[in-house]
Amino acid sequence: MARANRNGSSWTGAGRRAAASLLLAAVFSAPLAASAHAQALTPAILEKMIPLYDAMQRPAEPGAIMLPGAGPTTPDTEVWTQAMGSRNIRNISRPALIPVLPDPAKATGTAVIVAPGGGFTALMIDNEGYAVARWLAERGIAAFVLKYRLNLTPADPAVYRQTLIQQLSGLANDRIKSTLATPAFALQDAQDAVRTVRQRASEWGVNPQRIGFIGFSAGALTTMSVGLTPDKDARPDFIGPIYGSMERQVVPADAPPMFAALAADDALFGKSDLGLISAWREAKRPYELHIYERGGHGFGMRQQGATSDLWIEQFFAWMKARKLVVAAK
Repeated sequence: MARANRNGSSWTGAGRRAAASLLLAAVFSAPLAASAHAQALTPAILEKMIPLYDAMQRPAEPGAIMLPGAGPTTPDTEVWTQAMGSRNIRNISRPALIPVLPDPAKATGTAVIVAPGGGFTALMIDNEGYAVARWLAERGIAAFVLKYRLNLTPADPAVYRQTLIQQLSGLANDRIKSTLATPAFALQDAQDAVRTVRQRASEWGVNPQRIGFIGFSAGALTTMSVGLTPDKDARPDFIGPIYGSMERQVVPADAPPMFAALAADDALFGKSDLGLISAWREAKRPYELHIYERGGHGFGMRQQGATSDLWIEQFFAWMKARKLVVAAK
């Protein structure tokens, strides 16, 4: 039976498995994620792979901007946990933007909204959120971490872990469909984020025609959805899907320029036929694609001694080459 969450979405069994698979690969180290994709995932394997998350006190987030998806009567169900020095957030019911702004002396007038991944059940808020935003802000880019709404999961970390084990047991990652539709509520939050930054651009010293959107895994799926939205006011000026699905999309003639990055040993998307790139090329829209030999799924800002470590520098170089970033005044 499908289970509806408090945002009104229906999370089917297939959707749970695909979401859990994205989360699984994002949480674990790349070698584990890659080595597990060809074999059935047994409870014993999963017990070793899935880290023990500890509940933590929710930190203060000064300057957080609530988005319209957070109604005045919406209960706040947000849960923060941590494992191996990294934090994640689950059960987000009230979406928000967290500004990470550059020194005004370094500001370039460009903004990038950052959407962490986590299978639409969690956000990997450090590796794919704050670390990315801080790197960009240090180079003069106004960054905004997007906390978009998620499917609800058990609040207790131990119960949540056992739920993941039950959902994934007996499956093999290469038999799980490697695409997952962006939930309507996540797309709405992404659109609201773009509108908010564009409407308040002068407040943050941002050019409203230089607003980008970058996302990881499930965040990459969200990036693609908002990048292809027909609503131009809610569409970013450039996009960066990082280790997202490469499945073909309908690409309009005015699609934004795209920077895409993926590791060849990605257990979820590494075997893609790159239909997305073909569609971008056929639409005669600008794109740049990096496929790294190693990195696995979920490399984010993690340094692994692989060429995938350089993705964010190459993303920055691409923005500069396309004059999406200009020198600070």
